[in-house]
Amino acid sequence: MPFNIMTLSMVDRPIGLTEGLKILERDQFRCQYCGLDGKASFENALVMSVDFVVPRARKGKKDPANLVACCRPCNMIKGTRVYANIDEAKKYVLRQREELRQAWEAKRARPGAGAASS
Repeated sequence: MPFNIMTLSMVDRPIGLTEGLKILERDQFRCQYCGLDGKASFENALVMSVDFVVPRARKGKKDPANLVACCRPCNMIKGTRVYANIDEAKKYVLRQREELRQAWEAKRARPGAGAASS
Protein backbone atom coordinates (compact mmCIF):
# COMPACT_ATOMS: atom_id res chain seq x y z
CA MET A 1 0.00 0.00 0.00
CA PRO A 2 1.28 3.48 -0.83
CA PHE A 3 1.56 6.21 1.81
CA ASN A 4 -0.55 9.39 1.45
CA ILE A 5 1.63 12.27 2.62
CA MET A 6 -1.38 14.62 2.95
CA THR A 7 -3.28 12.41 5.41
CA LEU A 8 -0.25 10.58 6.81
CA SER A 9 -1.97 7.26 6.24
CA MET A 10 -1.74 4.17 4.06
CA VAL A 11 -4.12 4.02 1.09
CA ASP A 12 -5.23 1.23 -1.25
CA ARG A 13 -3.91 1.35 -4.76
CA PRO A 14 -6.48 2.23 -7.44
CA ILE A 15 -8.23 -0.53 -9.32
CA GLY A 16 -5.89 -2.35 -11.69
CA LEU A 17 -6.78 -3.35 -15.25
CA THR A 18 -7.48 -7.00 -14.38
CA GLU A 19 -9.64 -6.07 -11.38
CA GLY A 20 -11.50 -3.44 -13.39
CA LEU A 21 -12.24 -5.82 -16.25
CA LYS A 22 -13.66 -8.37 -13.81
CA ILE A 23 -16.08 -5.74 -12.44
CA LEU A 24 -17.05 -4.56 -15.94
CA GLU A 25 -17.66 -8.15 -17.06
CA ARG A 26 -19.66 -8.93 -13.91
CA ASP A 27 -21.90 -5.91 -14.65
CA GLN A 28 -22.00 -6.73 -18.38
CA PHE A 29 -20.29 -3.43 -19.29
CA ARG A 30 -23.46 -1.55 -18.30
CA CYS A 31 -23.42 1.60 -16.16
CA GLN A 32 -25.14 0.71 -12.90
CA TYR A 33 -26.51 4.26 -12.57
CA CYS A 34 -27.86 5.29 -16.00
CA GLY A 35 -27.80 1.95 -17.84
CA LEU A 36 -25.43 3.02 -20.64
CA ASP A 37 -24.42 -0.09 -22.59
CA GLY A 38 -20.63 -0.08 -22.90
CA LYS A 39 -20.82 -2.78 -25.59
CA ALA A 40 -23.19 -0.84 -27.87
CA SER A 41 -20.48 1.28 -29.50
CA PHE A 42 -16.81 2.12 -29.36
CA GLU A 43 -17.68 5.58 -27.97
CA ASN A 44 -19.67 3.98 -25.14
CA ALA A 45 -16.81 1.61 -24.37
CA LEU A 46 -14.42 4.56 -24.07
CA VAL A 47 -16.44 6.15 -21.26
CA MET A 48 -16.83 3.05 -19.10
CA SER A 49 -14.97 2.86 -15.80
CA VAL A 50 -15.31 1.34 -12.34
CA ASP A 51 -16.85 3.31 -9.47
CA PHE A 52 -16.44 2.90 -5.73
CA VAL A 53 -20.02 2.99 -4.35
CA VAL A 54 -18.56 4.23 -1.06
CA PRO A 55 -15.76 6.42 -2.45
CA ARG A 56 -12.12 5.83 -1.59
CA ALA A 57 -12.09 9.41 -0.31
CA ARG A 58 -14.67 8.30 2.28
CA LYS A 59 -12.76 5.14 3.25
CA GLY A 60 -14.54 2.91 0.70
CA LYS A 61 -12.89 -0.47 0.33
CA LYS A 62 -11.49 -1.99 -2.85
CA ASP A 63 -13.92 -4.90 -2.48
CA PRO A 64 -16.03 -6.21 -5.40
CA ALA A 65 -19.16 -5.57 -3.31
CA ASN A 66 -18.22 -1.86 -3.27
CA LEU A 67 -17.34 -1.62 -6.98
CA VAL A 68 -19.68 -1.18 -9.95
CA ALA A 69 -19.41 -0.55 -13.68
CA CYS A 70 -20.07 3.11 -14.31
CA CYS A 71 -19.83 5.58 -17.18
CA ARG A 72 -17.56 8.54 -16.50
CA PRO A 73 -20.36 11.14 -16.63
CA CYS A 74 -22.26 9.31 -13.87
CA ASN A 75 -19.03 8.87 -11.93
CA MET A 76 -18.38 12.63 -12.08
CA ILE A 77 -21.96 13.44 -11.04
CA LYS A 78 -21.85 11.04 -8.10
CA GLY A 79 -18.55 12.43 -6.92
CA THR A 80 -17.44 11.54 -3.39
CA ARG A 81 -20.87 11.66 -1.81
CA VAL A 82 -21.86 8.73 0.41
CA TYR A 83 -25.26 7.06 0.09
CA ALA A 84 -27.09 4.45 2.13
CA ASN A 85 -26.94 2.04 -0.83
CA ILE A 86 -26.53 1.79 -4.59
CA ASP A 87 -30.23 2.56 -5.16
CA GLU A 88 -29.92 5.90 -3.34
CA ALA A 89 -26.81 6.75 -5.37
CA LYS A 90 -28.64 5.82 -8.57
CA LYS A 91 -31.61 8.06 -7.69
CA TYR A 92 -29.28 10.99 -7.04
CA VAL A 93 -27.29 10.50 -10.24
CA LEU A 94 -30.40 10.14 -12.42
CA ARG A 95 -32.00 13.23 -10.85
CA GLN A 96 -28.81 15.27 -11.43
CA ARG A 97 -28.50 14.01 -15.01
CA GLU A 98 -32.09 15.10 -15.71
CA GLU A 99 -31.47 18.56 -14.20
CA LEU A 100 -28.33 18.94 -16.32
CA ARG A 101 -30.24 17.81 -19.43
CA GLN A 102 -33.05 20.30 -18.81
CA ALA A 103 -30.59 23.17 -18.25
CA TRP A 104 -28.69 22.22 -21.41
CA GLU A 105 -31.89 22.01 -23.47
CA ALA A 106 -33.17 25.33 -22.13
CA LYS A 107 -29.87 27.06 -22.95
CA ARG A 108 -29.79 25.45 -26.38
CA ALA A 109 -33.40 26.48 -27.15
CA ARG A 110 -32.89 30.18 -26.28
CA PRO A 111 -30.62 31.16 -29.20
CA GLY A 112 -32.96 29.49 -31.70
CA ALA A 113 -36.00 31.24 -30.20
CA GLY A 114 -34.30 34.66 -30.45
CA ALA A 115 -33.32 34.12 -34.08
CA ALA A 116 -36.85 33.04 -35.05
CA SER A 117 -38.43 36.22 -33.67
CA SER A 118 -36.03 38.59 -35.52
